[in-house]
Amino acid sequence: MEAGNHTAVSEFLLLGLTEDAELQPLIFILFLSMYLVTIRGNLLIILAVSSDPHLHTPMYFFLSNLSFTDFCISTTTIPKMLANIQEQDQSITYRACLSQVCSVMICGGLENGLLAVMAYDRYVAICHPLMYTVIMNPCLCVLMVLFSLSISTMHDLLHGLMVLRLSFCTAVEIPHFFCELAQVLKLPCLTP
Repeated sequence: MEAGNHTAVSEFLLLGLTEDAELQPLIFILFLSMYLVTIRGNLLIILAVSSDPHLHTPMYFFLSNLSFTDFCISTTTIPKMLANIQEQDQSITYRACLSQVCSVMICGGLENGLLAVMAYDRYVAICHPLMYTVIMNPCLCVLMVLFSLSISTMHDLLHGLMVLRLSFCTAVEIPHFFCELAQVLKLPCLTP
């Protein structure tokens, strides 16, 4: 394509799970109920861990952070999908799409980091039980979460800045229900 055919894209189209109009209400109800259960469950875990002093241990600290991350990643993607189904409007602005990509990548990376930290926590608890409280002190736990968040954010910045440099054509359909990085990277116009 020639450089003259490029336009500044202001929105993308999220094609969703299906175009079958008869399935849309079923998908809406199914995803709304799963979303509400997910949000409720994660908030209950966070509330239980923060309110019960017996649960103020490294394992539950990491679990509540994992629940918060799951809450964030669910809230980043599902409400827009539900709104698109309800309003029968599949569009998402460029900024909202970029925000979704960044949020999903940060939360996904943080989730992976937290799972690795939780594995290390269990390793220390099993292999060094007498030194567990010394090794897994509150300061180290907070530092490990912050380190995971930092790595996740830096990784996202690399990809986010890459997406900002892309030029998109007029046909910008994403065959997904949210803006996923892999799908967004397939959309740019190629210049000779």
